Amino acid sequence: MLDGKVAIVTGSAHGIGRGHALELAARGAAVVVNDLGGSVHGEGSSRAADVAVDLIRARGGTAVADYEDVADFDGAGRLIAHAVEAFGRLDILVNNAGIVRDAMVFNMTETAWDEVIRVHLKGTYAPTHHAARYWRERAKAGERVAGRIINTTSGAGLSGNVGQANYTAAKAGIVGLTLTCSLELARFGVTVNCIAPGGATRISQTVPGFVAAKEADEYDSFDPLDPSLSSPIVAWLASDEASHVSGQVLRAIGETLILLEGWRYGPTARNGGARWQAEAVGGVMATDIFGTRAPGLRAQPGT
Repeated sequence: MLDGKVAIVTGSAHGIGRGHALELAARGAAVVVNDLGGSVHGEGSSRAADVAVDLIRARGGTAVADYEDVADFDGAGRLIAHAVEAFGRLDILVNNAGIVRDAMVFNMTETAWDEVIRVHLKGTYAPTHHAARYWRERAKAGERVAGRIINTTSGAGLSGNVGQANYTAAKAGIVGLTLTCSLELARFGVTVNCIAPGGATRISQTVPGFVAAKEADEYDSFDPLDPSLSSPIVAWLASDEASHVSGQVLRAIGETLILLEGWRYGPTARNGGARWQAEAVGGVMATDIFGTRAPGLRAQPGT
């Protein structure tokens, strides 16, 4: 499915990212396994990406490790350049890197907010920026471009989660970034989509009571918490077969694949061409919007 393609997967030393890297390589892509190698809270660095590279190579695939910090703007540029230098091109960018620093909003420090937003949101924007510039230059030079960007949101980012104001804000922001980039990059032959995966990972382990993480290196049995279960969806989105799909958000958890339809207009009320009066809003909300009061029992303004 991906023979001859070159992919970058950020945050791919562990869990969901590793699953994506292994899947893309199994489908024929040469993979740049990017990971700073820090802790789940974003502290420190290591050569953890080497483990995923070794797994890919042991299975007959092609991969190199990259240790850039994707939220460092220049580092993200070096990451894109690394893929091109190592394999001659870039076709696929999977933005997956992330950390958590959970706290209730009234206890959350400025640093905890800034670091999580930086890694998730800027760490998606910066590689996307440099990849987009690369593909734009190729398109302007007359080449046929079939670029693919797959970003990572989460169920928490789509519905909220107590104690994760920073994480959910970043993940919701990634959806907005995805939608805008899908519009901006379409004319260059680039699709941009977003996936909300599930599974037991280092991040999910920080949630009290969650099960221990299982690394994504087994494919012969079904485990609903296997973090690699969304990876085949990512591989398909990265393929030429998905060239007609862009600006979409998919939820892939366990055996379930869902197209998320996002913010849509719901129940609507109009005021007959007149300015709304604050005193009348409550009655309209109760009858026409929330349906908590029968229309015939609409309260008069001020009651």
